[in-house]
Amino acid sequence: MNYDAALDDALSRLHAEDRYRTFIDIERKRGQYPHATWNRTDGTTRPVTVWCGNDYLGMGQHPVVLSAMHDALEATGAGSGGTRNISGTTVYHKRLEAELADLHRKEAALLFTSAYIANDATLSTLPKLFPGLIIYSDALNHASMIEGVRRNGGAKRIFKHNDVDHLRSLLEADDPAAPKVIAFESIYSMDGDFGPIEQICDLAQEFGALTYIDEVHAVGMYGPRGAGVAEREGLMGRLDIINGTLAKAYGVMGGYIAASARMCDAIRSYAPGFIFTTSLPPSVAAGAAASVAHLKTDQALRDSHQTQARILKTRLKGMGLPIIDHGSHIVPLIVGDPKHTKMLSDMLLEDFGIYVQPINYPTVPRGTERLRFTPSPVHGPREMDALVKSLDRLWSHCALNRADLTG
Repeated sequence: MNYDAALDDALSRLHAEDRYRTFIDIERKRGQYPHATWNRTDGTTRPVTVWCGNDYLGMGQHPVVLSAMHDALEATGAGSGGTRNISGTTVYHKRLEAELADLHRKEAALLFTSAYIANDATLSTLPKLFPGLIIYSDALNHASMIEGVRRNGGAKRIFKHNDVDHLRSLLEADDPAAPKVIAFESIYSMDGDFGPIEQICDLAQEFGALTYIDEVHAVGMYGPRGAGVAEREGLMGRLDIINGTLAKAYGVMGGYIAASARMCDAIRSYAPGFIFTTSLPPSVAAGAAASVAHLKTDQALRDSHQTQARILKTRLKGMGLPIIDHGSHIVPLIVGDPKHTKMLSDMLLEDFGIYVQPINYPTVPRGTERLRFTPSPVHGPREMDALVKSLDRLWSHCALNRADLTG
């Protein structure tokens, strides 16, 4: 076999479908986010404003986070030195897990190197713990959840997105005695819509199922202590396993689950994705713990974040642009064509110094390609004005209106 030719063919298909992804090399500057430096391929640099980052609250540059990381680095050095089972559990990891358990009002929390790994490892391990388990998974769940469900070797049922009637019909069709878990998200990152948490909890109670919720795009930002949408709606106590990230609103790195002490003990004892992975550096764990602790009390930052999102959506709607607004902080602008989406992204970057990455298939369905904006408290009036004016000019210049792109 000509392996090089096969690789060329695979990459050529992406180029032909306008789905080839290009890395934009940026250098963040401490204290200046969302402003950064773009290192261009020709060796030159230029300033850009990042509008697609997941550092939703700017905590990646917060003094309390940086101070905690510096202190831990000076005290312990760079790496953890091993897996959690073999020399890689430190006071910093235990402190972070305690903060997370307290955040979600659970008995325990279990730290992973990313929320992707937390989802994949946990969902793929559950059938080992509950023989005959059936997992009911929302059709638009994140790729990490899909991968965990796919790899677990157990039975799975996919219910239509946010469709509790379809979920009920699937539950009714299965053996009442079979162990079950319903896996879903609180906020779906591509459209910014909310999952029907209370209705799913009601079904879980009725059919004797466990509940598994991904709060990745909500932790730090929703609820009176930043525990997520379930906290905001007073439903945390009805959820058996809560997945979250430390790499978005908390501005650092890592993922976790929060659950009963028995559940966390079982997952840590059986999940290869936990057992055989080197643990996070102590400095990262320290920074994350400081961020979680800080955001438990910083409601003003959460309020500012929501305000900025509402302002951006209001202004884009006023221009007649086809955005999706489900009331969350995520602002998707539907372009509907991969070539036009990439063109808009390139022109915003080249002509206006605005960085927003195109989102194409398979991340979103074909025909719904988009630019996804993530405003934060540090996107002020100047940045907002620059973005709105640039979009207004480009949308008109390129004759990219909704009818053209969807018809």
